[in-house]
Amino acid sequence: MTSTLTLAEALAAGTVVLDGGMSNQLESAGHDLSDELWSARLLAEQPEAVTEAHLAYFRAGADVAITSSYQATFEGFAKRGIDHDRAAELMALSVELAREAARRARVARPLWVAASAGPYGAMLADGSEYRGRYGLTVEELERFHRPRLEVLASARPDVLALETVPDADEAAALLRAVRGLGVPAWLTYSVAGGRTRAGQPLEEAFALVADADEVIAVGVNCCAPEDVDAAAATAARVTGKPVVVYPNSGETWDAEARTWTGHSSFTTDQVRGWQQAGARLIGGCCRVGPEAITGIAGALSAA
Repeated sequence: MTSTLTLAEALAAGTVVLDGGMSNQLESAGHDLSDELWSARLLAEQPEAVTEAHLAYFRAGADVAITSSYQATFEGFAKRGIDHDRAAELMALSVELAREAARRARVARPLWVAASAGPYGAMLADGSEYRGRYGLTVEELERFHRPRLEVLASARPDVLALETVPDADEAAALLRAVRGLGVPAWLTYSVAGGRTRAGQPLEEAFALVADADEVIAVGVNCCAPEDVDAAAATAARVTGKPVVVYPNSGETWDAEARTWTGHSSFTTDQVRGWQQAGARLIGGCCRVGPEAITGIAGALSAA
């Protein structure tokens, strides 16, 4: 069921379970995501597949669904001949598909929808979201992000997920872009060790968020599970806000080959440590599927 309890209220009361990777769930159902639009392509071509993916995670124990709009941008859709108005419709549709999955889930616990907004590098589809430093100013990045954030906010998600941010400059732009939208947000960096992917110390990166009233949670995603503990503790100490963590499986993305390499290091045994470090919103990102989300929900319910 959808909830009258806000996500911020739920985080103040306890720990909430996020979903896992959208792309791996769609691929496991047989969908080809080799396109530059990634899962956003299915918003136009097979929206029911997106709803089914969300539903699988709700049934696995997730309380929050992250929409398939990570790579949905006006610029990216325009490359495929999709005009501005239709692109806006597809972005709004991503929120409605997650809402529909929440209705179909028919569970007694509260469910929420987070509208995903990926970094500028996601639109480029060349792996630069794992590097940052695009050569754009904060003002230019704000102008890129604001129009689609306005569209996503108008679809009334419970929260905006400003995710996989590789660079503190882009975080500054996103914090400016969400002001006045009337929808709360969380912001998560993609990190390597104790730094953003662009190389900035996490203490400095998280400090940008400390006084942002629109941001109800801050943390990391799309990183190695081993990087979560220290990052979560730093986020909690620097910002005083609830922490959100959803790492990858531990495998590594090869942007040139467009494939994952290595082995999974994600285990549900890690979840309690993340919670103790301050995490209140816990799930998985790339290559973390429904079975792992069930494990996370079980670990947290036993806490």
